[in-house]
Amino acid sequence: MSGDAWRTMAASINSSPVPRGRDLLGQTVLVIGGSSGIGLETARLARAKGADIILTARNPDRLHRAGLELGASIAAFDATDFGRLGRFFDALSAPIDHLLVTGPGPCCAPLAGFDLDAARRHLDAHLLLPLQVARDAAGRVRPGGTLLFMGGTGGRPAAAGLAFIAALTAALPAMIKGLALEVAPVRVNLIAAGLADTPLPASLPGDRIDERREQLGATLPIGRVVGPTDIAALAVHLMTNTAVTGATFDIDGGQQLVEG
Repeated sequence: MSGDAWRTMAASINSSPVPRGRDLLGQTVLVIGGSSGIGLETARLARAKGADIILTARNPDRLHRAGLELGASIAAFDATDFGRLGRFFDALSAPIDHLLVTGPGPCCAPLAGFDLDAARRHLDAHLLLPLQVARDAAGRVRPGGTLLFMGGTGGRPAAAGLAFIAALTAALPAMIKGLALEVAPVRVNLIAAGLADTPLPASLPGDRIDERREQLGATLPIGRVVGPTDIAALAVHLMTNTAVTGATFDIDGGQQLVEG
């Protein structure tokens, strides 16, 4: 094929309309940690695309408001209470199509101030929760549906105070690959986010997190900090693209390029 013919064909393909609209119509999306931030934005986008929504979260008041906004079914509980989590899945009256589990944010502490109890809670939330969800939910998800988990990129660079989160950051993508094989044809993927402009930032005090966001906004290749709507768009794409499983998708606006 000549270069001109190839360019003509490529232009035709690229100018073809991309399917839009209610591509989750008739499907059910469950968001664990769906009352604010990334979880709520993903639920909003999925609802706009036609999905029925189920939300869970720990804060009943905030969850109630989110449920009213989206016309969603709700259940208030702490997902790291694995007994309660199992009962929730047992009580589901119908199959679901997609499930997103949001993350608690990183746990950063120098060795001298390392808190073992806090570390165990983060171990539950970062590693054991995905395993428990996969075990409890896989049989409730329709074939070709999605288990989608949130992780981060902050533990990848070697730095003092990041030893524990670095271990969690490295372990989660490996776990996702194994789970994708074990629960197929249900698909399993991971979103690894950098610092995002959400109500749940990294473990920095308020004034420092604002300073950090301003710094990143000025230096990131995209010219701004990643927001919840950016991550929600990726999450819904992974729900609707049935060819993707066992993968980790970074979304950090190029933070690793300028800091790695």
